[in-house]
Amino acid sequence: MKIAHVRERNGPAGAPWRLAAALDDAAGPGEPGAEPTEWLDLEIARRRAVAADPRLTHNSPLHRVPVTTLDDHLAAGLRVAALGDLVDGFVRREDDDAVVEAAELAFGPPVLRPPSVRDFYAFEGHVRTMWERRGGEVPEAWYRLPIFYFSNVSEIRGPGDPVWSPAASSELDYELEVAALIDTPAKDLRAERAEEAIGGYTIFNDWSARDLQREETAVRLGPAKGKDFASTFGPWIVTPDELADARTAGATGPGLAMTAEVNGVETSRGCWSDAQFSFGDMLARASADVRLRPGDLVGSGTVGSGCLLEVREATLGRYLEPGDVVTLRVERLGALTNPIVEHPR
Repeated sequence: MKIAHVRERNGPAGAPWRLAAALDDAAGPGEPGAEPTEWLDLEIARRRAVAADPRLTHNSPLHRVPVTTLDDHLAAGLRVAALGDLVDGFVRREDDDAVVEAAELAFGPPVLRPPSVRDFYAFEGHVRTMWERRGGEVPEAWYRLPIFYFSNVSEIRGPGDPVWSPAASSELDYELEVAALIDTPAKDLRAERAEEAIGGYTIFNDWSARDLQREETAVRLGPAKGKDFASTFGPWIVTPDELADARTAGATGPGLAMTAEVNGVETSRGCWSDAQFSFGDMLARASADVRLRPGDLVGSGTVGSGCLLEVREATLGRYLEPGDVVTLRVERLGALTNPIVEHPR
């Protein structure tokens, strides 16, 4: 199941986001992970289900209150998978106003107000390159401990939202990652079962200002201003069951390709299963002695070759500039595109 915040592309400015699910037949036979072409308005589906069976308002928490945003759904104590009941029970009508073409929709961040964003450092290819550029070697501790930092939840962006370099920076970079959505309270998780707390996955662009980051990390603290100006997620949440067949025994993640493009030209390519740590490992570390909350987002860290810091000389020859368009793709998770614009001074 794919879940997204949507609104009409040509609707009134400031229209509220609505929660929608991709219809099962959108991908087409034999095309797992294809871009959905039709989306179901879940509030309309809920109202129809209640009209057909009023007992649902008493027997089902899902049907008792309007479906608004995924944030509100999680705050009510419901998990992402519960929305499947609305999709499974939907009966399509002729010229159905509950079904909207993807081309008519704008998509928002899959979680509008995440309580926290933790970003890990899970891909050895990226980590090794970063250390080699500083003239060092990967610390032994990195192979034992999934390491993360907290990002800024006030600057969350979605598909199509513009991104700009901080005023003090001239080295804007993308970072190609996957993020997991926590959809149930959890604490002190064991790695072998921690992924049970994940409601779905999405693409994450962890934008970086390399010059600011370089100064901060020189004093062994941060990243702070090198990272906190923008984090982009989207275009939707994909539930774990849609990825299960892409994962082999013992792998740290599904064997799904991850790519980045700048202005339509591929600049980065990696694979999710190249990660040193699984999301189970990462969540065990993140939840040690603390509570994870529904809506928390956890990033994988940058896949090897997944940023211009690693591949700039061989590809674009520079960092990002206004007028560039960056697209991150992860198989079965879709494509996340953002334009780079001038700083709105």
